[in-house]
Amino acid sequence: MTANELRRAYLEFFKSKNHTVISGKSLIPENDPTVLFTTAGMHPLVPYILGEKHPGGTRLVNYQKCIRTIDIEAVGDTSHLTLFEMLGNWSLGDYFKDESIRMSYEFLTERLGIDPAKLSVTVFAGDDDVPADKESAAIWQSLGIPSERIYFLGREDNWWGPAGATGPCGPDTEIFIDTGLPGTPESRPGVSDGKYLEIWNNVFMQYQKNADGSYTPMSRQCVDTGMGIERTITILQGKTTVYDTELFQPILAELSRLAGKSYGDDPDVDVSMRIIADHVRTAAFILGDENSVVPSNVGQGYILRRLIRRAVRHGRKIGLEGRFLEKPARIILDMYGAVYPSLVRDVASVVHEFNQEEEKFLETLKKGEHEFEKMLPNLMKNPAKTIPGRVAFRLYDTFGFPVEITEELAAEHGMTVKRDEFDAAFKEHQEKSKLDTNQTFKGGLADHSDQTTRLHTATHLLHKALKIVLGDHVAQKGSNITAERLRFDFSHPEKMSAEQLQRVESIVNEQIMRDLPVTWKQTTLADAQKDGATALFGERYEEVVKVYTIGDFSIEVCGGPHVERTGELGSFRIAKEQSSSQGVRRIKAVLE
Repeated sequence: MTANELRRAYLEFFKSKNHTVISGKSLIPENDPTVLFTTAGMHPLVPYILGEKHPGGTRLVNYQKCIRTIDIEAVGDTSHLTLFEMLGNWSLGDYFKDESIRMSYEFLTERLGIDPAKLSVTVFAGDDDVPADKESAAIWQSLGIPSERIYFLGREDNWWGPAGATGPCGPDTEIFIDTGLPGTPESRPGVSDGKYLEIWNNVFMQYQKNADGSYTPMSRQCVDTGMGIERTITILQGKTTVYDTELFQPILAELSRLAGKSYGDDPDVDVSMRIIADHVRTAAFILGDENSVVPSNVGQGYILRRLIRRAVRHGRKIGLEGRFLEKPARIILDMYGAVYPSLVRDVASVVHEFNQEEEKFLETLKKGEHEFEKMLPNLMKNPAKTIPGRVAFRLYDTFGFPVEITEELAAEHGMTVKRDEFDAAFKEHQEKSKLDTNQTFKGGLADHSDQTTRLHTATHLLHKALKIVLGDHVAQKGSNITAERLRFDFSHPEKMSAEQLQRVESIVNEQIMRDLPVTWKQTTLADAQKDGATALFGERYEEVVKVYTIGDFSIEVCGGPHVERTGELGSFRIAKEQSSSQGVRRIKAVLE
């Protein structure tokens, strides 16, 4: 079964179980400053899990593109990926453990044809705060999973949430398949030795964690499930790694052609090819996203830059000089364009950003090489013929110069780099970065504070005002909202004049002063567009959506939080207007 076949089978199965098929959302969370990227299928659905009514009802199913960046340095082995696709089905106060587990078992064994004898499961073992999940274990036993293949594990394995200090949380049950590998004496589900591979996770949100640390059963219980497409097709196709599937083989074949080296012949070359394939795939998805960002030194743009530059560096390691990322990038866009149409909405722009960032990094490498040459006379005076690790790290930290290239240059002059010193400095840098990331992006729950709600509503007014001042070619290209400001990207070919900015600001403030009502209704996307609603790229044409109307001024398809009247917004001020990428401008604005 291919990835495309698995996607279709999953949607069709749950549609037959009265689930509404909904669109996956952007990789760039629009109203959630707590995370850089959408990290799981449930992420865009948090408001509905917390109680907001979803236009699609109480049973939902979709596939969602996700990115997790914490293991970027681990990519290159046979299992880690930065981008993955998550299949998910949800119950919002509808069915709970029994129906959820039974549907999962039916899909795996009957629709996918997996031998039940290969399945093992884990459930929550309980602790002083919450009892063991014996209910899930009993359901699995009733389906024929024997007690010796049902493992009771602790919170680190079988508990989800809350995302913050308080909120919805609960036990989960994870489903594993026996890969047939020998494993170790410690083998069991949850032990990463290759013997058991997790393919599905059902989270049962049945508790509310309170501020005092206690847990209260929730009156409205929800189910959130997740199945990784890449991992599942690897199992279904009997492959050893995801890189052996159709999702990566065309990319690896192109890299082999470009480098004149075959994947599978040399372990070191294989590692570099896997890194390039993964990173170019992830970068293409970020650049081709509905809310795309471009390489930069902050936030999502920094992750994108890091991915592209790491891919370039590993290209050099396998003999690829100059620009080469465009070819594998075009293969990826072609492979996924039918599934994620935004990827091929503007192929030229995606390719341009790849090429431009490659050029910048190649220029960085030249600067680093020049800096190395300047340091060389002093370095050569060292009779030990070694380069201190702190010097190599300064080249890396200041100039973005990879230590591997420093080692190459050193070797040309009969020198070596004190790699242990560099590794120690790099580890310290990594730990600080991870600490900063965890502090900044520890939540994952959408921020629906009063301030972000006001700012989100203001983006609707801004969008319409820009169309009035600049023309109907203006379309939203991305949005990011924190408690302090809104950031709005839109299509426009040139810098806005001071007069245009002033006019936009005045139009928005005029609508605020009018104290217009903000109302909403549910309808299909097709009917919303007939009514003149602005809609972002992404939703399916027949999908039921929310349409927000602001008086006689604006009508837009949206799922975010809104105020009831524009008079609640205060005073709108544009703080900055700048270029975001080719043909895209960016406005940062505040409410005062």
